[in-house]
Amino acid sequence: MSDRETYDRRTVLAATTAAAATALAGCSGGSSTSADPPEESTDSPTPTEASSGSGGSGGTQSFDGWMENVGNYEEVVDATGQSEVSVTVGAEANGGAFGFGPAAVRVSSGTTVVWEWNGKGGSHNVVAKGGAFESDMHGSEGATFEYTFEESGTTKYSCAPHETMGMKGVVVVE
Repeated sequence: MSDRETYDRRTVLAATTAAAATALAGCSGGSSTSADPPEESTDSPTPTEASSGSGGSGGTQSFDGWMENVGNYEEVVDATGQSEVSVTVGAEANGGAFGFGPAAVRVSSGTTVVWEWNGKGGSHNVVAKGGAFESDMHGSEGATFEYTFEESGTTKYSCAPHETMGMKGVVVVE
């Protein structure tokens, strides 16, 4: 088998997986016919999303398309003023236990977010887009990973093996 055949099969597999995950997640409504442009790779969150939208009271934002195929994303949950916030890893979403709960959360600067595995959906990890943090892979209930957000901005993250299925999240820091 040539390298070109392998690439083509991987491309088809990735596209098929993404389409199946979207169908399983029950997504409806308008669809985009153009792909989102690649995002910049930075080590720090960008403040543009943190200051847009509905202020500190939640609201639905697309985060440049990052949350479009996230089956359990309805709004940004306001957790400002709390010193620690928990996010479930393996929450029900995207046709199984392939979500973060809540998928998007707004916190104050200095807040520690603790991701807590519920043991569902196989092994997951938490990886910040841009490389600010990355957890180990865990599959058992009770595993945790934490990160303290010191600077204002938006951090997009995902579970690396399940990102194409929509296992993505956002932390907006004020």
